[in-house]
Amino acid sequence: MAAKLLSDLASGVTCVPSNYVRPVHDRPSLDQVQPSDHSIPLINLHGFDGSRCHEIINQIGLACQNYGFFQVQNHAIEDAVIDNMLKVAREFFHLPESERLKCFSEDPLKTTRLSTSFNVKTEEVSSWRDYLRLHCYPLEDYMHEWPSNPPSFREDVAEYCRNVKGLAERLLEAMSESLGLEKDYMNRALGKHGQHMAINYYPPCPQPELTYGLPGHADPNVVTLLLQDDVAGLQVFNNGRWVAVKPMPHTFIVNIGDQIQVFMMPELNQFQQIFGLDHIEASSRVVSNDRYKSVLHRAVVNCDKERISIPTFYCPSYDAVMEPAPQLVDDHHPPLYRRFTYAEFYEKFWDRGLNTRSSLDLFKTTSHA
Repeated sequence: MAAKLLSDLASGVTCVPSNYVRPVHDRPSLDQVQPSDHSIPLINLHGFDGSRCHEIINQIGLACQNYGFFQVQNHAIEDAVIDNMLKVAREFFHLPESERLKCFSEDPLKTTRLSTSFNVKTEEVSSWRDYLRLHCYPLEDYMHEWPSNPPSFREDVAEYCRNVKGLAERLLEAMSESLGLEKDYMNRALGKHGQHMAINYYPPCPQPELTYGLPGHADPNVVTLLLQDDVAGLQVFNNGRWVAVKPMPHTFIVNIGDQIQVFMMPELNQFQQIFGLDHIEASSRVVSNDRYKSVLHRAVVNCDKERISIPTFYCPSYDAVMEPAPQLVDDHHPPLYRRFTYAEFYEKFWDRGLNTRSSLDLFKTTSHA
C-alpha cells in the first residue's frame, strides 16, 4: 500500500517523485535568494506594558507598513514553554506510522487532522511537507481531539497555545493603536475569535532545488505567529527578492495576514501624523500600497536535516464580517474591499490553493477590481 504521508515515503527515495517536481519556471532558484541580514525587523518587546510601550507600538506600525513581517523577542513567553512545544512536535512525527495515522484525514473540515502537502484533492503539484492541524480556541472544545501520544502532547501544546494567544492579542492591540484606532478595535472586529495551529514537518529532501516545503503564498487570517526550530527554511518576499530568514532561538516571526489588509488603508501622510515622523522617506512600496499589506512567504527544504515549524493562525470567527475600519475610510480613501464573512473568504482561499495571487482580489470593490 502506498504511503499516505511524505515522512513515510521520503526516507526511502533518492530522487524527488514526479508529483513533487515543480515546473522549471516555478522552482526555488536557491542561488538567487538573498542571505539573511537585518532586512526583517527585530523588535524587543521588553517594556511593552510599561515605559517603552509607545516606542514599541511605533516600531510595530513601521514594520507592518514597510515589511508586513517582523520578529519579536523578550515576549514574556518562557523558554521552557517554547522548548516543550518543539520537543513534543518532533516526538509526534517520530512516532511509528500506525500511531501517527490515527490522526490522518483528508477532510478539511475536521478540526484535528494529520495530512500532507496542502490540499491534495485540488493541487497539481504536491509540497514536501506533512502537517498536524489543530484548532486551539476555545481549548476545552478541542483538546480532547488532540493526539494522546506522546503522553505530554495535550498538556504541552495547551500551555503553548494559551501563551501565544495572549501575545497575539497584545500585538493586535499595538497594531490598532499604531493606526490611531482604539486599542481593542481589531480584537472586537474578530467576533468570537479563532485560533488554529499547524505543526509542519519537512523531511530531508534529496533534490531540494526541484520542490517546495510550501510555495509562495500570503496567509488568509489576521496575524500569524511562527515558531521554528534551528533549521533554516522560511523565506520572505521583500523588495522584489526572496530573503532567507535565519532562525533565532525563542523568537517569534510575526506576519500580518489578508484580513489586516482589509482593515487598514491609511495613506502615507496619515502614518506620518500618527507616528509624528514627518521625515519618513516615501519609498515606492509605501506609495504604491498605502496600507498594511500581507506579504508572500514560502518554505524551502534541504537534503540534510528535517525541519519543524509551528505557525499559529489567529483568525476571526467564521461568522465575523470583515470590512475596512470606518475611521480609515472617507471620500479620499474609499473602501477597496466589499464586506464579507471570514467563512466566505476562507472557502475561496482553500479552493484556490496556495497561490502568489491573494484571494483578496476576489473581494475588491467594483471600482478597484
